[in-house]
Amino acid sequence: MVAREDKKELILDNAVGIFAENGYYKATTALIAKAAGVTQPYVFHFFKNKEELFIAVIDRASKRIYEAFSGVDAPADQLMDTMGHEFMKMMKTHKDEIILVMQSHAISETVIRDHVKEKFRLVHELVTEKLKMAGYPNPEAGATQFLGIGFLVTVAQVLELPQLLCFE
Repeated sequence: MVAREDKKELILDNAVGIFAENGYYKATTALIAKAAGVTQPYVFHFFKNKEELFIAVIDRASKRIYEAFSGVDAPADQLMDTMGHEFMKMMKTHKDEIILVMQSHAISETVIRDHVKEKFRLVHELVTEKLKMAGYPNPEAGATQFLGIGFLVTVAQVLELPQLLCFE
């Protein structure tokens, strides 16, 4: 028998796939429950509604991104590239999750948008601080550029247009 927390993680894992495949508005808790092999009421045992479930998915993915960038320890001249490599590793290992985070700003639900806004603010703040500590000349602009490239990487992945990623 799978433990309760394991079932919650199973629901979150399957929610990522359903949200990625169907988008927030077309995804249903019934589809997520079916994919997870649980009943819909069991999903509601952990999450009061689809919005709360989506936020939990975003929280888990945002935490993964934050922790990956927090863990980067590189010389100043390699910091942005090293964080970029961490992002690309996450795109390979948790592609649907990362794409959901990077596209979640487009969801018009106020609670979700405000939540996502805070997650992006925290990551921007972290990257700014890392660049500042490394002596980067304009850390706020560097952090903005870094996040902008992350969005471009995500678009290139979703559209299967690697030629968008020619930076040299």
